[in-house]
Amino acid sequence: MTRSSPLRVGIGGLGTIGLAVASALDDGIDGLRLAAVSARDRDRAAARLAAFRRPVPVVGLADLAETADIVIECAPAAVFDEVADAAVAAGRIFMPLSVGVLLRRMDLVDRAAAGGGRIIVPTGALLGLDAVRAAAEGEIHAVTMVTRKPPRGLKGAPHVEKLGLDLDAITEPTRIFDGPARAAATGFPANINVAVALSLAGIGPDRTMVEIWADPKVTRNTHRIRVEAEAARFEMTIEGVPAPDNPATGRLTPLSVIACLRGLVGPLRVGT
Repeated sequence: MTRSSPLRVGIGGLGTIGLAVASALDDGIDGLRLAAVSARDRDRAAARLAAFRRPVPVVGLADLAETADIVIECAPAAVFDEVADAAVAAGRIFMPLSVGVLLRRMDLVDRAAAGGGRIIVPTGALLGLDAVRAAAEGEIHAVTMVTRKPPRGLKGAPHVEKLGLDLDAITEPTRIFDGPARAAATGFPANINVAVALSLAGIGPDRTMVEIWADPKVTRNTHRIRVEAEAARFEMTIEGVPAPDNPATGRLTPLSVIACLRGLVGPLRVGT
């Protein structure tokens, strides 16, 4: 669907995800245009944007809401509040990737409702959220997600550092976490946004159970989801290819954001 006035998109963070989304917008998506980006290293971001067909300004995180109708957050979790508060206060469409942080900022949902904004969480490196959302309209009895990642993809996680785990020494599949999605989000803020998205689509972060395995035998980030619901029982598995420059992020994640953006403006939307 072509709009006379395309929706302006601002991107907070120009790393693996942000750069891929910005590039797709610069290549052209009907009904959308890249308006601005924000990055910790502004000079580096400007250099990257110089190769774009339509370079855009590099602005502060809070300034994105002044120049964009849609604000995408794909920055470090530590600056989530700066992006989110400004976007919601301005009544924008806010698209967070640091979904784990959103759990402690659920006040944003009420504020968005009061101010005419929306919060849209992309599917990310996951699958089957349509089925989970549909099942949640009835009764869901249990949701479990088992995640297996190469050990290097879990380095730096607070839970790993708290336990003093030497991930380089792991030679066999090792379960390093077993608990609710809320605790997983705290212990693995850069790794387990998928579990939080799953919990928000279904029965919540305290009833959605998560296992995390450091598995040197896998080369892909693997998520296996089991759902027991009144309407259906289903199991899903996805093996995501890690991004070469950031093993904590799957290649599917930026593609999911791009697909979500297309769904906001396209004439046909497939899925719940």
